[in-house]
Amino acid sequence: MSKQLQDVETIFCHETGEDYLVVVQRDGTRLFRAKLGLSETSAGPRPAKFRLKQGSSEEPRQPDEFVELARRAKRIRISEQTTPEKRRELTEMLEGYQLAEKVKAVRTCRYCASAGRYSPITTDTAIKDDRDWICRDCARQELGRQLSYTGAGEVTGAAKDRLEELMLEVQDLDRIVNLLEGRLDPDLTKFDTISATVDEVDPVRVDSLDLHPGVQGLLEDRFETLLPVQSLSVENGLLDGEDQLVVSATATGKTLVGEMAGIDRVLHGEGKMLFLVPLVALANQKYEDFEEEYGHLVDVTIRVGASRINDDGNRFDPGADVIVGTYEGIDHALRTGKEMGDIGTVVIDEVHTLKEDDRGHRLDGLISRLKYTCEQRAERRDEYGGAQWIYLSATVGNPEQLAEALESTLIEFEERPVPIERHVTFADGQEKVRVENKLVKREFDTESSKGYHGQTIIFTNSRRRCHEISRKLEYSAAPYHAGLDYRRRKQVERQFGEQELAAVVTTAALAAGVDFPASQVVFDSLAMGIEWLSVQEFSQMLGRAGRPDYHDEGKVYVLVEPDCTYHNSMEMTEDEVAFTLLKGEMESVMTHYDEASAVEETLANVTVGGKSAKALNDRMLGEVPTKHAIGKLLEYDFIDGFEPTPLGRVVTEHFLEPGEAFTLIDGIRKDAHPYDLIADIELRDADL
Repeated sequence: MSKQLQDVETIFCHETGEDYLVVVQRDGTRLFRAKLGLSETSAGPRPAKFRLKQGSSEEPRQPDEFVELARRAKRIRISEQTTPEKRRELTEMLEGYQLAEKVKAVRTCRYCASAGRYSPITTDTAIKDDRDWICRDCARQELGRQLSYTGAGEVTGAAKDRLEELMLEVQDLDRIVNLLEGRLDPDLTKFDTISATVDEVDPVRVDSLDLHPGVQGLLEDRFETLLPVQSLSVENGLLDGEDQLVVSATATGKTLVGEMAGIDRVLHGEGKMLFLVPLVALANQKYEDFEEEYGHLVDVTIRVGASRINDDGNRFDPGADVIVGTYEGIDHALRTGKEMGDIGTVVIDEVHTLKEDDRGHRLDGLISRLKYTCEQRAERRDEYGGAQWIYLSATVGNPEQLAEALESTLIEFEERPVPIERHVTFADGQEKVRVENKLVKREFDTESSKGYHGQTIIFTNSRRRCHEISRKLEYSAAPYHAGLDYRRRKQVERQFGEQELAAVVTTAALAAGVDFPASQVVFDSLAMGIEWLSVQEFSQMLGRAGRPDYHDEGKVYVLVEPDCTYHNSMEMTEDEVAFTLLKGEMESVMTHYDEASAVEETLANVTVGGKSAKALNDRMLGEVPTKHAIGKLLEYDFIDGFEPTPLGRVVTEHFLEPGEAFTLIDGIRKDAHPYDLIADIELRDADL
């Protein structure tokens, strides 16, 4: 003890039962702990017992040793958690030894004090826990215990970091725990706000367009002036045949750019229009929309069929004026030599698909093959100057580079007509529906300055989940997905437009085709099937929140299940993905080739272009090692010279990668059951 009496820096006292816990420190290090008991004497309170604590045992010492420690200490601190009565008793005792000037009551961490640690806290560092205050380290530990207790499961990684960040920011542990229980505290859930931006564009009057009377009359009945992105497109040569890449946020009117040019050229006899989308569901929806809007002016058909796609084979009319198709459906027509006639306009919707690992190279190859086919036919017939190409996307990270690669004029419009608040909260799969119910009710009960109730789009990752959520919502809601028939989808659209529905629940796969005037978007899941959303897809979907003619602002809620994945092939968890998407920058759109994709596209180019295959490869966006790919095709017996062999023709018509082809061939030779051979391929590509 004699050595420990030297240079005592701080004595910390904290009430514990009838006694006091005493912690003695020097240079920020605890020397020892002790228990101090006082008794009342004629001179006032005085030390009656003093015991050193060593683990669970206590060593009795002379009470005067505490007085000697107190005299040597530079400061004596009493925890504010000590009751006023016990503080007065301790202070009176120290005053009796003329030590009052060293005494000060301090705010300390309750948990640390109880454990015999001196941990002073300030207004800036204290975390509120019920009615008390604790230090940051104890708050982190208590948060972990509380999360386990509330049934939120083990919260790690990005979710834990976010919760701790919020706790330190608001300095209130209970508010964070409440967040996990589905209480929507907007100060805690708010991640950021995307400000409104307005680009000044002089609107083009519709009556000045000089389109074919059929389409001119339709537009004049609907609008007086074009929307800004449409006006920019017209001013930059849309109606003069200029190829364009149109990049603009969701619901800004991009689709009409392609329709104006394509339908006008059809009606002027300048070739048919192709409108291409990545998914069957989108093709079906666009086909139905075109039939309804333009069916009295032009013949519309749909082409989604390929050998690995469900199709009745009867709906496609290659002689129709307008062909709506999936990328793969039109590519299959090219690979099998189907005649589609003179093509005047090609609209590629969702052109950012070019960057996707699975579909990107096929879209890249399709564009090259379709351009070649159009140019060859134009040279032979010389009836008009070839096709006009219009590429549409809401989200492109490198628009200038992409426009140059596609040899098109960039039309970029970045207006965000209303601000969007983005929120993040945490919940498991069952709790998510309860949170969604609160959000839908709160939004529908709020009326904008324009007089509209707030309405919600909930995005999830399966049709089954669409129905499950819509059934459990208290306010009127409906599922909306590609599995519904045309009549039902139109009914839902009408009901939503007339404010009869508080919410629609739809799949992420149909996000590009959803066009509801919603004020709020809720992400029930951040997956599309068994794949996480990309930054492009996420940005496009959240862009559905808020319309200037209806709403004052948009709201986006991302509901995150910590440590959740939807398939064992997913490397990241939902909380990690959430913050990657929220903080992510838009990815550049460019196609990259590995050996398998290079071989597949080169084989398709040989099939369509023969000796021109190298020229077709060279005009694609991604760099294709043509010499190596040709060598592999010869090695695999897929080509003979610049013609596909019968095997190669089957491979390209079925969109097979070399590995898939050899798996099938090997299985056939071994007399394997066909179901076993094709199951994995069919399931993987089921949504094409």
